[in-house]
Amino acid sequence: MTEGLNLGTGEGDYDRMVAGYCLQLTGCDVNEEDLAHARALNAGVMNLHYEVNNALSLTYEANSFDLLVSCEVIEHVGDPEKMVQEMYRVMKPGGVAIMTFPSREFPLTYDPINRIWQLMRGAGSREFAVSQGAYAFGHDYLIGAADFKQWAAAAGFEIIEFEGLSRHLVGLLEVYWTGIVQSIFKKNARNVTSDTAGSLKMRPKSTKDPALVFVTDFLLALDKSLFGWSSRSVGKGVVMRK
Repeated sequence: MTEGLNLGTGEGDYDRMVAGYCLQLTGCDVNEEDLAHARALNAGVMNLHYEVNNALSLTYEANSFDLLVSCEVIEHVGDPEKMVQEMYRVMKPGGVAIMTFPSREFPLTYDPINRIWQLMRGAGSREFAVSQGAYAFGHDYLIGAADFKQWAAAAGFEIIEFEGLSRHLVGLLEVYWTGIVQSIFKKNARNVTSDTAGSLKMRPKSTKDPALVFVTDFLLALDKSLFGWSSRSVGKGVVMRK
């Protein structure tokens, strides 16, 4: 009897999978065009519905959800600590939250320009030198591991797992080109309320696994086996309990 929330559901490309673990799944986002696409993409999923909602001021009552999923969202909201507090408020006691987000502690291979900038910049300097690499995809800031753990603890969460996602090898394979391609081809490339400029308006057409997903799985496994020792990663994955 799981009531689930996908906070920042975007275009809904993995909601069908999440809904399989829920009695009812709500997908919310601030972007109405993304939600319209998500509704069409998942029209046959009967236990899934979508609505506009803001991660910093959710309209749901306290203790509403057993499961909360939020992937690559917290770096866009402007006040990440407030989002963590709102997540805690709307979750039921014992509920589980699953999150991913881009890491401020990214490897040199992923974004050498901004990594060197991190090492050289003085206090008060802007967080990034160029808005590509780790700071593509509309990232004006990234999430530091220590900061996130502090926000989670202050809100009342228990962190069950905190893992690096994609390290030096994957970073090298993705270096700069992924952000550039997204900025050219993806609808709402900056992942904001409304953003169509410079986009060819491409959106996901299917919720099926890509034909070459096994190649991605192999590269991720190889990356982890080679660089699992490193604290630096492109992203972080977190599982928390209220």
